[in-house]
Amino acid sequence: MRYAACPLLTLSLLCVNAAHAQSSAGTVTLYGSIDAGVGYSNNVAGHATWRAHQGDTQPDRWGLRGVEALGAGNSAIFQLENGFSTLTGAGTKSGSMFNRQAWVGLSSHKLGTVTLGHQTPFSYQWLGSFSSAYVGYSYMRFHPANIDALSNTSLIQTDNSIRYVSPAFAGFSLGALLALGNTSNYASGRKYGIALNYASGPFKAAATFADEHDRTFSLGAASLGLASFQGVTLANTDYVAERVRNVGAGASYKAGKFLFHGTYTRVTLSRAGYRDIFQTYDAGVNYQVSVANLLTLGAFTSTLSGRRWTQIGIGDVYFLSKRTQVYADIAGQQAGGGALASIAGLAPASTNRQVAVRIGMHHAF
Repeated sequence: MRYAACPLLTLSLLCVNAAHAQSSAGTVTLYGSIDAGVGYSNNVAGHATWRAHQGDTQPDRWGLRGVEALGAGNSAIFQLENGFSTLTGAGTKSGSMFNRQAWVGLSSHKLGTVTLGHQTPFSYQWLGSFSSAYVGYSYMRFHPANIDALSNTSLIQTDNSIRYVSPAFAGFSLGALLALGNTSNYASGRKYGIALNYASGPFKAAATFADEHDRTFSLGAASLGLASFQGVTLANTDYVAERVRNVGAGASYKAGKFLFHGTYTRVTLSRAGYRDIFQTYDAGVNYQVSVANLLTLGAFTSTLSGRRWTQIGIGDVYFLSKRTQVYADIAGQQAGGGALASIAGLAPASTNRQVAVRIGMHHAF
């Protein structure tokens, strides 16, 4: 329980302060993102394909954010967020309305913020912002099977969680998270994590650590094309790790029209006596051609159990306004060690090489 001590203490102090404050004003904001286009790949299960796509620059989603001022620098806050497909209107996770986020909490300028509910890990919120996919506005640049949890897919959120984020001090913020499995076995499904974030002028950086029990990964035909992993046959099931340790660091630096960025992640997957390491180096640069036009370049190399995936991506994003963009993006991947090429968002190729092109439009509201 030592991991929960800081958030629980902060929550108690916030409640005491809020009890003596008078509620003054509250706001609820509706927000969202819609992205759709067309794409081509030279090899999806052995065939060249044209298809409609969605969520390339940002995931399709809508949500509600709420804040109520309680006085003395304290606020009650909440967020509800649902992912969906612009192409079909369907939700991204069957049976779940707010599949991306659903939490409530208290925030204090002096003590920090405590939130409780269905939340994303720090690897996504703090570290993911330095990845080539995020900085380069391209989902295709996320790493194989999202094993390092830099993308907000339906497999990374933490249920039954309590999270604390400190106020910024000299550019540094500290975060801590504890998620309970809600079973009679305290270790079953339990997750905890810590993170450090820094921002000062043109330089930003973050480091994260998470320890998770019983986390699910999609490694089969829909993502990496693995027939089995650590003794689990993946034809009709996902792989569930008994324990996962996810460590990562990233940084970015803005110099004039250039933005340089990079991340490193190392994920240890353990199950039934097996132990394998997924490791990724990711780096890239953006160039601001004009106020409206942004060129992006990013590359990564990932390894897992003797397999390797190496990818490079180039993109052009044109801003019609602050909320509306059109874009074009191309990615090429080569795999080694017997692995099939598998660009994020596509089914695996039939060989170790795959190329994909996407053009589309994104609008935020």
